[in-house]
Amino acid sequence: MIRDDRIKYFSGGEKRFLVTGSSGLVGTALTAVLSSGGQRVCRLVRGSTRFPETPGHTTAPWDPVRGQLDPESVSGHDVVVHLAGANIATGRWTPERKRKIRDSRVDGTELLARALAAAPSRPRVFVCASAVGFYGNRGDMQLDEGTAAGSGFLADVCRAWEDAARPATDAGIRVVHLRIGIVLTTSGGALPRMLFPFRMGVGGPLGDGRQYWSWITLEDLLGVVLHAAVTEELTGPVNAVSPASVRNADFSAVLGRVLRRPAVLRAPAFALRLLLGEMGQELLLASARVRPMRLIESGFEYRHPDLEDALRHLLGRAQLEVG
Repeated sequence: MIRDDRIKYFSGGEKRFLVTGSSGLVGTALTAVLSSGGQRVCRLVRGSTRFPETPGHTTAPWDPVRGQLDPESVSGHDVVVHLAGANIATGRWTPERKRKIRDSRVDGTELLARALAAAPSRPRVFVCASAVGFYGNRGDMQLDEGTAAGSGFLADVCRAWEDAARPATDAGIRVVHLRIGIVLTTSGGALPRMLFPFRMGVGGPLGDGRQYWSWITLEDLLGVVLHAAVTEELTGPVNAVSPASVRNADFSAVLGRVLRRPAVLRAPAFALRLLLGEMGQELLLASARVRPMRLIESGFEYRHPDLEDALRHLLGRAQLEVG
């Protein structure tokens, strides 16, 4: 959980947040932090999804599939944080799955951006999730926010995803695109999936292990969201990653050291491609050596910039919680 002194971001008083994707990994943690910090939160929810409502915690409906969103329902918020999108790491990328991944991001973002532009009272800032997949597979190349988009399915999706927010930009709303890396937390996502084979002593690099992984802890990602919300000079793409991207082989070695387990059994690239197809290639074997230049230049303070420190913190805390 984000630490209390991050509430310094709200020194100007209570803010009104509108959050999509609030039932996801990041959204759940973010709404909890905002609520515990005394902020007012409205969840934008689909269909029959319901959450308990209190004076500081409400819901509003939308239907991104049918393109239904009343601008009145998104009016009057200070900050909009858009995290909604279909999970990219569940199952092979069939044509239907790829369509759902793309449409849930592009169509939903455009619908929300148009509604915000038409709202009677517009937000000051629209913080919209994107991903380091924007850069594609770039080998050892150092990547920052000025680097052009790469190639591949994820790069195409991210480019269209960011472009879909243009109606909000054109309406004078400050828009920030957080290009998020691998989010490390024991609550879900990639890390718990890696722990089992490593704890069984059969973990190790994926493919040749030379591909760069750009990562960030969930705690730091929540801090980035809050930092983006209040830092006026931040606009456009912002790489939401640790300053220390690492090769997959090094990531595996550090995880093995923290768990006190060997990390030498490689998963062959051909087997990952055979098992997972295009998803395995783009999520596990692609290399993105991403540098968070705009966060560094704007003075963002990381809690866990070092991988080994981050893993020891996460896994040590998880052990305490189990104990």
